[in-house]
This record gives sequence, structure tokens and C-alpha cells, in this order.
Amino acid sequence: MLIAFDSTQQALRAEMLLEYAGLEIDMCPTPKTITAGCALSIEFSGTDLDAVQQIIVSEHVEIRGIYRKQGESYSRI
Repeated sequence: MLIAFDSTQQALRAEMLLEYAGLEIDMCPTPKTITAGCALSIEFSGTDLDAVQQIIVSEHVEIRGIYRKQGESYSRI
């Protein structure tokens, strides 16, 4: 799973919040198939989806969207 952002500030803020919550994440370049205003995205395990969504909502993190990888493409969830 992947979170895309419109700003680097929000990507770095989300990284800090998710790591503080003890979630296993990786910062990575935003795939070219996803249109976003920021070149950084965060990858995480699908098993952590509920926890990630809860943190994003409760902390008012602005995101472009959450995507699931399907083959070589991504679909927004």
C-alpha cells in the first residue's frame, strides 16, 4: 500500500506520526503513474491500513490518496 501527498511537509509529518505509532513504513519516490504534488510517498503493509487511516484522520494529515498496488499499476482506495 502507498500514501501519496501534495506537499513534502505533509509527507514528512506523516512519516514522523506513523513511525511514532510503531508502524513499519518506507519513504519512497512517488510512482509516475500516480499524479501528486509531492515526489515522496510512504509505503506500508496492507495489514496496517486501519491504523494508518486512523492516524491520518485524527492528526488531520493532508494526503492525495491511499493506493493499492495491482501488478505494475496502482488503484486508489
